[in-house]
Amino acid sequence: MASVIAGGDSGMRGQLEGRSHAGLMCGLCKAGQALSRPFAAEGSSMRFLIIATAALFAACGRTPAPAPLPAADPGTQRATAQGDVVGFTAENGVKIWRGLPFAAPPVGDLRWRAPRAPAPWSGLREAVAPAAICPQISNVFNADEGHAPGTLLGAEDCLYLDVYAPANADPKATPVMVFIHGGGNVWGSARQYDPSNLAANENVLVVVVQYRLGPLGWFAHEAIRDAAETPEDKAVSFALLDLAAALEWVKANAGAFGGDASRVTIFGESAGGHNVAGLLASPRAKGLFHRAIIQSGLFDSVAAAEAENGGGPDINPARAIGERLGARDAAALRAVPLDKLFAVYELDSGGFASMPRMIADGVALPEAGLRAALADAATFNAAPVITGTNRDEMKLFQMVDPRLVNRTFGVFFTAKDAHFYDRLADYQSRLWRIRSVDEPAALMTGAGHAPVYAYRFDWDEGGRFLWTDLKKLLGAAHAIEIPFVMNRFQLLGRLDPVMWTKASAEEREALSRQMGGYWATFARDGDPNGVPVDGERPEWAPWKRDGALMRLDGASGGGAGMIAGVDSVDRLIADLESEGGLTPAQKKIIADALGLWLPARAADFAAAAG
Repeated sequence: MASVIAGGDSGMRGQLEGRSHAGLMCGLCKAGQALSRPFAAEGSSMRFLIIATAALFAACGRTPAPAPLPAADPGTQRATAQGDVVGFTAENGVKIWRGLPFAAPPVGDLRWRAPRAPAPWSGLREAVAPAAICPQISNVFNADEGHAPGTLLGAEDCLYLDVYAPANADPKATPVMVFIHGGGNVWGSARQYDPSNLAANENVLVVVVQYRLGPLGWFAHEAIRDAAETPEDKAVSFALLDLAAALEWVKANAGAFGGDASRVTIFGESAGGHNVAGLLASPRAKGLFHRAIIQSGLFDSVAAAEAENGGGPDINPARAIGERLGARDAAALRAVPLDKLFAVYELDSGGFASMPRMIADGVALPEAGLRAALADAATFNAAPVITGTNRDEMKLFQMVDPRLVNRTFGVFFTAKDAHFYDRLADYQSRLWRIRSVDEPAALMTGAGHAPVYAYRFDWDEGGRFLWTDLKKLLGAAHAIEIPFVMNRFQLLGRLDPVMWTKASAEEREALSRQMGGYWATFARDGDPNGVPVDGERPEWAPWKRDGALMRLDGASGGGAGMIAGVDSVDRLIADLESEGGLTPAQKKIIADALGLWLPARAADFAAAAG
């Protein structure tokens, strides 16, 4: 495995204007397993999905060279608790500060410890360059940076955040929205997102946070706990502690940028949404935020004992390091070089194993687990919640699967069996919704945690280029809602002109402004409708026992509006049992995929398939 370790402000080939492909890979670590395993007996690896997606985007060309760093704007000088900073002003008037440290570098003896306070500085710190990304394995979406997939990138000194302030931010009165990036908790960074349009359009202060990833963010080992210097050092979910530390920084410093520290909303997509759910239950985050938005996030966790013993499909980093590298005491573990640490996960097949995430360690997350914590008034960090999924989540992953999609000249994609393609996506996407919306919404409201608002994103008007019809292949797939929330239609690299057509521009812009309005109004008032209801958007009713979701769609799909009904695993099983038009083998593939999502019901799915 190649290694490129970037430190400080290096690695500047990241996208400075939000032209990221990153959202596409946010669910690979979970959804990719569910899709891949039923098809073959060779075991599960994300490799085929990464390679397939690489082929797609390699055919589409590379991203143009990045723009030079912006010049510092003296008008952006601010005083933080650590020292003075100066940023720059974007073309839309938004003031931006990049690479602000919210914790001490977690390096050396601070590896696998709770984050420590950042050191102060003297003089003026220039904050125009993005910080180093956290250590991670590169993929095709970093290819424009000159790194082949499978390269180790980043630096352990990576606990930084970016701040985006509207031009006319009210002093200490602007609602704050803290975005947590996705990437399966194993890759991603702040530089991949540009929420400046959201900040400008909705007059909100947006903060984008980085956190430790993979084995550096989630690590269970007795020697590490025994060497703890503080109670929080005994944690396993260090990434959650990083996010809590970032929220502490926001509480202390938001006012310097015009933000209202008493109105902080955390929001995230995919793994970022999963981490938002974790913060809702984390005792470490109590009192540090006031609303939460979960976009396509899961609500599952792993018991600490299972994580430490490597239960299920996950590798325990600590055990693997001990067995392969002989590092067993805390000092030896902390001395393992990054490339050797990450090489532990490289499988013989060339793929990378998944790692335990959202571990119920009794420190960052209650031992009872995430779902139990959300149903308990004693552990839930009471806050209004929005949670939702995209109607066709799984089509993102299916589109790059050669077993489901034909390729012509390596560029044009068509489903091999359009009906099966749609049915496979529908069943898995429904289960994603059940596990991310219906069940957790019922848990939270049943425990008296109101209000909870739910949505389903339905926009599916992607364009067509010859045989490649993105409306059919992607539909309302995973991550497609991100450009609508950010009001920046850049997600698929060179496929963007195909996806975001001129014909759909007016409709997209209207839906984007609706969604940005809902998100920002929720951040201001704890109610997406505003107080009082502003009348600019359809009224969004809170979740109730018989279901209540806001369908988010463009005018051609019926527009935004409430839909009723609750989906459930039992209903999914009944539908699979009565499903017509599929072969027994196809039904078995669907059942196997659903069983990987929810092993506790795998036998029921299999029985329904016949």
